[in-house]
Amino acid sequence: MAEAERIQQELRQRLDLVDCLDVAPRLVAGVDVSYHKESSRIVAAAVVVDLSTGVDVESAVVPGTVSFPYVPGLLAFREVPILLTALGGLRHRPDVVVCDGYGIAHPRRFGLACHLGVLTGLPTFGVAKTPFVGAYDDPGTRRGDWSALCDGDEVLGRVLRTRTDVKPVFVSVGHRTSLDQATTITLDLSPRYRLPEVIRRADFLSRRALR
Repeated sequence: MAEAERIQQELRQRLDLVDCLDVAPRLVAGVDVSYHKESSRIVAAAVVVDLSTGVDVESAVVPGTVSFPYVPGLLAFREVPILLTALGGLRHRPDVVVCDGYGIAHPRRFGLACHLGVLTGLPTFGVAKTPFVGAYDDPGTRRGDWSALCDGDEVLGRVLRTRTDVKPVFVSVGHRTSLDQATTITLDLSPRYRLPEVIRRADFLSRRALR
């Protein structure tokens, strides 16, 4: 595990949080990985939607097997290889990729979204259902309300209410995306449900393929 942490630290030097999206993205990809409960089978899915219309553009579903143990903080080593294959199966290059997980809201400031972004060069950010690190105050109850997710004076992300009177999600930048951009895109992708539609769709496709 020490070697994996060393690799994270090395890759983190390539993280770009300055050169962010120049214009609002049109093609947004959501990625997710599902695990079979009784075997080492896994499936990754990547779904691309046109953000201007909400219409699915394409998807890719890739089966595989687990090749790295579950270790908190090292999830990327389980999921990035198969996610790269899924993204490589797309005909369209997405403008931004949304991960079911964390960006810099991570103990070593290099979560799944960061790892995937550095290796692909694509703008990325993470949307998680629960916090991993950091402290926060509850945001307001209305859709669009948010509060800062912080570790001391360091801002790691936002606790964002995507649905009124529904539990918030935890947004953190991954690579070449600003927190304002990640927040706006998350809300645009969540017109009806708590989680962004591209993540919900990727989760559905990956789970279905495991049956």
